[in-house]
Order: sequence, then structure tokens, then C-alpha cells
Amino acid sequence: MHAIILAGGFGTRLSEETSVRPKPMVEIGGRPILWHIMKHLSVHGIDDFVICLGYKGDYIRTWFKDYHLMTSDVTLDLAQNTVQVHASRTEPWRVTLLDTGADTMTGGRVKRAMRHIGGTEPVLMTYGDGVSDVDVTALRAFHEGHDALATVTAVQPPGRWGVMDVAGGRVAQFREKPKGDGNWTNGGFFVLDPAVAGYIDGDPTVFEAEPMRTLAAEGQLVPYLHEGHWQVMDTLKDKHDLEEAWQSGHRPWVTWE
Repeated sequence: MHAIILAGGFGTRLSEETSVRPKPMVEIGGRPILWHIMKHLSVHGIDDFVICLGYKGDYIRTWFKDYHLMTSDVTLDLAQNTVQVHASRTEPWRVTLLDTGADTMTGGRVKRAMRHIGGTEPVLMTYGDGVSDVDVTALRAFHEGHDALATVTAVQPPGRWGVMDVAGGRVAQFREKPKGDGNWTNGGFFVLDPAVAGYIDGDPTVFEAEPMRTLAAEGQLVPYLHEGHWQVMDTLKDKHDLEEAWQSGHRPWVTWE
């Protein structure tokens, strides 16, 4: 199975970091969050990636170009302009870096990537700024077991603030940030049949708008309910929270260790 990862947005709400690099390349534990996502997918047998580039795409190209060198023992013969690899710790990934345009919307990126992949098999699609311990193997089986063109992982993100319970005119207790208000939201990690590309008009199309609404209205979108860990890196606080979790050793999205 191919995985499409959307990595071309501007990341304006994380401008402290994204002024110099695209959001998927913001580091957690010394590695880009994009790498964390790919490591998790690889646990589930997905090693063929199409990364949709846009804003500061050259940064991502350069990182991957250098990554093999950084994770290998090599001899560089500068006179002969040759590189001999002695041992490599690089993951066995096949990575396609696809320029999908700086101003292209999410739907347009998905359509371009699906056109590049071709074929008749479903693909996994996710965003380049969120980590999770979602069971991708079970997600794929769920999609195969339902007669629908698309499956979306539904999550209940944690609340932003703790909760204060009030009873009888007194504060009864404080509770840590609960899950959401009982509603489910789009957590990424889609499985999409190739026919989904036909629901996307082109580059200006936002996938989460008309295509998803139409799929839902036609009964072609089913939810895979995920109650485990999920966190998006949308703000500097989110980045700090993920880094703190990494340093503490409590990092539930790290399924590869």
C-alpha cells in the first residue's frame, strides 16, 4: 500500500518554526514529525511514500537527500567523486517527493498524488503534522470490510483546559483535560479507493469540504473510531507538549520501539 502524506501547507499558526522550514520538518526528539509519522506507518508494513510538497518543499528534498548519508557508514573519495556505503541504518523506504504546488489545496494535492500512483488499490492518506498510535493494520481491514470508497479515522481530541466540577454552590473537584465534548472529528489516516479522485475538481479543492461532504452524503465515507493517542502539532504549545512527552519517555505514538 502507498501512503500519501500532505506536507505542503504554510503552517501559519506555527510561524515561530515555519518561517524557516515547513511544518512537517519541525523536530520532535531530534527528528522531523514527518519522520515520526513514517516510522509509525512502517510498523504496519507501509514503506512506499508519496510526500506532497509545496511550501519550502526544497527543505524536505534536502533532508531526505542527506538522510541516507547521515544514517550510514561511508567512505567519500573526494578525488574520484564517489561514495561507498559500508553499513546503513536507513529505513527501507521508497520516498517520492512530489511537487504539488505552493498554493494547491489539500484536495488538489491528493488528486495529484493519486494520479501519480495510479493502479486500482486503495491508498492511505494522512497529514504531515499529527502523530497517533492508530492501528493502521486494523484500519485497512476495516476499510476492506465496508462497501465504501473512503474511510476516515475519527478521534476525540483532548480538551484544551482542565475541568472544574461545580455542585451545590461549591467547587467539587478539578479534573485533568478530558477528551472532547463527545463529538468525533477528522483525525486524518484515511484509506481511499482510487475513485475518490473523481470527487476532487482540481488544485483549488479543499478535500475536507465538498469532496468529503459529497462522499458522506452518498454513503461512501465510513468512520474508523480511534480512542487511543492522537495529537496534532498545530501551535508552538503543541510542539512543546510533544517534545516534553518525548523527553519524559511517555510517547504513545512511538510504536516502533
